[in-house]
Amino acid sequence: MTSEDVANGLHRARLEPVPAGATPADRVARGKAARAAVPRASHATFQPAAGRPDPVSLLERQAAARVPELLPIRYGRMLASPFAFFRGAALPMASDLAATPVSGLTVQACGDAHLSNFGIFASPERRLVFDINDFDETLPGPWEWDVKRLAASAEVAAADNGFPRSQRREIVQAAIASYRRAMRRLAGLGDLEVWQSPAEVDQLRERFQAVLDRQERRLADADLARARDRAGIQALDKLIRTTRGKLRFAADPPLLVPVAALPAAEAPASLESHLHGIVANYRRTLEPDRQFLISRYQVADMARKVVGVGSVGMRCWIILLLGRDPDDRLFLQVKEAVPAVLAAFVGDTAYSSQGQRVVAGQRLMQAASDFFLGWYRPRSGPAHDYYVRQLRDWKFSLTVERMDPATMRTYAELCGQTLARAHARSGDRIAIAAYLGKSDTFDRAVAGFAAAYADQNERDLASLAAAAASGRVAAERGV
Repeated sequence: MTSEDVANGLHRARLEPVPAGATPADRVARGKAARAAVPRASHATFQPAAGRPDPVSLLERQAAARVPELLPIRYGRMLASPFAFFRGAALPMASDLAATPVSGLTVQACGDAHLSNFGIFASPERRLVFDINDFDETLPGPWEWDVKRLAASAEVAAADNGFPRSQRREIVQAAIASYRRAMRRLAGLGDLEVWQSPAEVDQLRERFQAVLDRQERRLADADLARARDRAGIQALDKLIRTTRGKLRFAADPPLLVPVAALPAAEAPASLESHLHGIVANYRRTLEPDRQFLISRYQVADMARKVVGVGSVGMRCWIILLLGRDPDDRLFLQVKEAVPAVLAAFVGDTAYSSQGQRVVAGQRLMQAASDFFLGWYRPRSGPAHDYYVRQLRDWKFSLTVERMDPATMRTYAELCGQTLARAHARSGDRIAIAAYLGKSDTFDRAVAGFAAAYADQNERDLASLAAAAASGRVAAERGV
C-alpha cells in the first residue's frame, strides 16, 4: 500500500470504525488478509526515496511559523547527539515513513513515539501511571509508523550509549515483541476491559524496578491518596520568587522570561490580556466540575518557557494561578498547537482546532489524562491555537542517556507494551494482532528497519551540522 493509498484511505485523518456486525473471526480474517497483501517481512528495509527532501529544508519549513529568536536553541539542542537530533526530527521521519509499507489498519497515532516521550506522572486519582506523555503530533494514521519511530529511537539511543550492535538489536526486538504480545493479549479482551487496562506504576513495579530510581520507587510504594510527596512541588517552586510580597516567575532568559520582561519586539502590548483571555476561555472545554474548581483560582503571573527539543520555537507560556492563599498554587502550561507532522501525509485533522486535535488524541490514547487538559481556539483573526495542561503533575522523565543495556531493554519493553495499549483503544486490535501473528517475523523486520534508519539519522544530523557550520542556520549549543 503506497503513501497515496494511505492518505486516500484515511479520509482526512479520521479513525476507521470496526465494520458494523463484524465478528472477531471477521476481524482476524481482515488482519490476515492485510498480512498477505503487505507481508511482515516487507517492513525490514529502509531506502531513502528518490528525490527525498533535504532534512534541513524540512526543519526550516517547520520553523517558519515559530518564534525566530528561539530557533538557534532548537538547532543547538538537536546538534547535541544523534538521539537529540532524532527527537527533534519528527517531520523528516514522517516524510520517510510515508514511503514505507503499511497494512492499511488505522489507529490514533502518537506521531512522535520515541523513548523520551513516555514517562511517569500522576493520574487525577493521584496514582502514579506510566504512559505516553506527548501528543503534539497525534493524528489518526498507520499504527506501524508509531512502532517504527519507537524502534528507531531505541536503536539510536542504544548506539548513543555505546552499546554494541548485538545488544542494540536485542533491545529493539524486545520492544517490538512487547508491543506484539500486548496487542495479542488485548485482542482477547472486551472493549471496556481494554479501556480499563491499568497503567499504574505500582502494579508494574515488580517487573520494572530497574527503570525507577530511588525517589520514584519510594513514590510508587507510597499511599499517594494520603501522603503527597513534595518532589514535584519543590521543582515548581524553583520557578518562582517573592517580589514585593507577591509571587512572580523568576527570570532565567532565554529559557524562562516573565511576560512583563519580554522585549517589546517579542511581545505586543496586548499579550498579557490575550493570555488572560486564553485562560478564561479555555475553561469552557473542561467538564463542569473542573470549570468550577479552576474558577477558584486567579492568575498571578505568566512567562514564556522554552520546552523540549522539537518543540523549541513554538509559543509556550506558563501561568501561575493562586487559590485560597499563596501556598495554594496551580501551574498551567499553555502551548501552541500547529498541524501535526503527519498531516501532510494522511490529511489534516477533522477538528476545527489544532488544540482540540491534541486533547482528543491524548484522551483517546492515555489511560488517565490531565485533570485540567483543555484547548483554546480564537474566535476570530489569525491568532494561534493552543492546548492547556498542568505544568508537571508529579512527572518523572526517565533519563535514557544514562541507562545501561539491561535497563534500556526493560524500559523499551514497557514503552512497547504501553504503545500497544494506546493503539488498542482506538484501532482494530483484533485485526492488528492477527497481522502481527505469534512469531517474531515482524519484530525482526522492524529491528532491521530501525538499524537502517539510525544510519539515515546520522546522515541527517551531519547535514544539520554542515548547515550550522556554513551559517545557513544559527545554532546555540548548551542552552
